[in-house]
Amino acid sequence: MKRFILISALLLNASIPLFAQTADNKWNLGFSVGTTQYSGDIANGLLDFNNVTLENNSVGSVHIARYLSSNFDLAFMGSLGAIGYYKGNQTFKQEIINFSGAFKYKVANHKLVEEKSIIRPYILAGVGMDRYKSKSGTPGGTPIDGFVLIGGGMNFMVSDRVAIFYQASYSYLFSDNRDNVVRGSLNDGYLIHSLGFNVNLGSAKDSDGDGVADKLDECAATPSKVKVNEKGCPLDGDGDGVADYQDKCPNTPGLAALAGCPDRDKDGVTDADDQCPEVAGLSALNGCPDTDSDGIIDSKDKCPNVKGILAFEGCPDTDNDGIQDSEDLCPTAAGIKLFKGCPDTDNDGIQDSEDLCPNMKGPATTKGCPDTDLDGVHDGIDRCPTIAGVAENQGCPAIKPAVTQLFKKALQGIQFEPGKAVIKKSSNVILNAVVKVLDENPTYNLSIAGHTDDVGDDEKNMTLSKDRADAVAKYMIIRGISPERLSTFGYGETRPVDSNKTAAGRTRNRRVELNVEFKK
Repeated sequence: MKRFILISALLLNASIPLFAQTADNKWNLGFSVGTTQYSGDIANGLLDFNNVTLENNSVGSVHIARYLSSNFDLAFMGSLGAIGYYKGNQTFKQEIINFSGAFKYKVANHKLVEEKSIIRPYILAGVGMDRYKSKSGTPGGTPIDGFVLIGGGMNFMVSDRVAIFYQASYSYLFSDNRDNVVRGSLNDGYLIHSLGFNVNLGSAKDSDGDGVADKLDECAATPSKVKVNEKGCPLDGDGDGVADYQDKCPNTPGLAALAGCPDRDKDGVTDADDQCPEVAGLSALNGCPDTDSDGIIDSKDKCPNVKGILAFEGCPDTDNDGIQDSEDLCPTAAGIKLFKGCPDTDNDGIQDSEDLCPNMKGPATTKGCPDTDLDGVHDGIDRCPTIAGVAENQGCPAIKPAVTQLFKKALQGIQFEPGKAVIKKSSNVILNAVVKVLDENPTYNLSIAGHTDDVGDDEKNMTLSKDRADAVAKYMIIRGISPERLSTFGYGETRPVDSNKTAAGRTRNRRVELNVEFKK
């Protein structure tokens, strides 16, 4: 027992920090000392730590492991030592050499225990072979045997590469050849207690060459020759999250979007380039605001809340007539300076709001409307725009009262044979008088309209009225009136001037209306 304690103490004090291989340091080499404990037909001494057992069953081991993943390692162990049992009459002791291979499941894999934990437990299982030589007792059987191995252990990390460890591994033999009881009820087995140290072999991978291993490097893609901290990340002197080598303002905290430079008004323009650093603005305007988005910064805009143009220092000219809205009496319609921005579409010197004919040039006497015949009645309402007339007759020449009286007389004075378009001779006097009026007034044209009462068929009445109007026109043509000056219409019974329920009414409805028209 004293020897075991002494060896363990020396190992603990003299060992260099090592162990727990990683993806960077895939191989691990370890050494341990310890003791064995027998179990079999004679007794179960797995928990027997008496001095005799510790002094006689010492063992030394070499451990080699290969990293497979964060969960598993492939472990190999070779041991040289003794096993035995030293109570009663059935005592024995044997020298053993064994070799084993096992899969090691690492509990420190982020699922159960943090991978970087100081204490890192593990379990293992595998197979092996051993060779023994008897020191006392006379066991039978072959000196070479196989076994199944199970066990577990715990690493105590001293550094990233070094660990002190304890391991207990039980070997269950395939035969019963160790103790003096051959072919007993139990196969022989022994437990090896090991205490030692492990060393990671190989160098850690450092992809970016910054002196920090990739496993510990939180910024493994850092460019070469960039100064880094202990985590492998580039230095950030002003603590703004932008590495110094990428920071255009390394001594002043700033924004990543602006390469580490500050932007007090948060408008995306660095303070160094911002002509208005205290007020959010536009990059196109060097960081100055343009509230109305007219391209003129507010400090130079006389109308900062209304979109305008540079010519008026930011004030608007909605109708683009060169007169700003504040001085334009017609701000939504392009105009001229003469009328303070109001339009004169026909350029007749009368603004549209006062021009009765804004699209046709005309004199002031007719309020901007044209008057071709200069009779004081503008063409828009002049029924005779090329013939001078009077306003009372809508711009047409005045009709003499005698003519008007004659045409009224003609309403009933032109008579026809009943149901026919044959003019009675009694009507000639009136018709001749009408012909004379037309001869004396060559500008007169005559409209002749025939009408009937409602007696008889509607369609026949329509035809009869037109025929009678044509008969009157024929009468005048024969007497020298040009056909071009005459126009005829038949309205049948559709335009009565009196009731058709009385004889007097029907008489008035049977008529020929004559109306003077003038040449255009």
